[in-house]
Amino acid sequence: MAKAKAPVKSYQNQEFLSSSEARVIRILAEYLEPQLRFKQHKIVDTIVFFGSARLKSRKEALTELNKYKSMDPKKSGFAKGLREAQNALSMSKYYEDAVELSKRLTSWSMNLETEANRFIICTGGGPGIMEAANKGAKLAGGYSIGLNISIPFEQFVNKYVTKDLQFEFHYFFMRKFWFAYLSKALIVFPGGFGTMDELFEILTLVQTQKIRKKLCLVIYDEKYWRKIINFDALIECGVISKEDMNLFYFCEDVDSAYKIITNHLEKHFIKGKDLSITEPKLNLK
Repeated sequence: MAKAKAPVKSYQNQEFLSSSEARVIRILAEYLEPQLRFKQHKIVDTIVFFGSARLKSRKEALTELNKYKSMDPKKSGFAKGLREAQNALSMSKYYEDAVELSKRLTSWSMNLETEANRFIICTGGGPGIMEAANKGAKLAGGYSIGLNISIPFEQFVNKYVTKDLQFEFHYFFMRKFWFAYLSKALIVFPGGFGTMDELFEILTLVQTQKIRKKLCLVIYDEKYWRKIINFDALIECGVISKEDMNLFYFCEDVDSAYKIITNHLEKHFIKGKDLSITEPKLNLK
């Protein structure tokens, strides 16, 4: 007589694990699995780069712009396409700056005398500014993290993320948790809705002291961000205080961003030659 097939265990039942009833298990998995990998790689804290997924490298932008040299200017859509290509070349400055800043920060962190991996570059794992930051870390010979999110367009894990530190999230809020929890510094490059969402969530957490650690928040290119967000009007209307502008730094170039970040980290998170670890502080009550 054939032996009866054993029932599937609950934790091996894919239909159950994909159900709405198992949502809490999936949420916990997106907390516990990254935590395990970070522990295995001795990653204590991160420097996070935010910014547009749509920005291109200078090389890619130039290639696109050069296509228009051989095109008929009378062709339908030529003027619009040319303007977009010219803008992409102008905006590629931020991609190149993110590569250089990430490279310099990674070299700095690799020279710290510690057995743990401190101040590792972390991005959303996708293209644009995220790719640039991961690329800079790789050029310096260091690790970098990619916290990817499953969405219908734009997002894929770029080739510069360290293989064992590639993550795929379903829940935006769990992805944001890992951005905030390990970070000691964040750099916000020009971006759109997603970048503004990330920026304002972090600003709110700092403003309300839900994040209690001395987080260094750098907003890259004051001219761009003041064009997009009227900070002065927010103050004038009384919806933020003038002191709230002290929650972050504006900076205009790689040198100033590097100096602000490394000075801040050395002051608040590096204690003597032993580099004593300061645990992340998030008020989760």
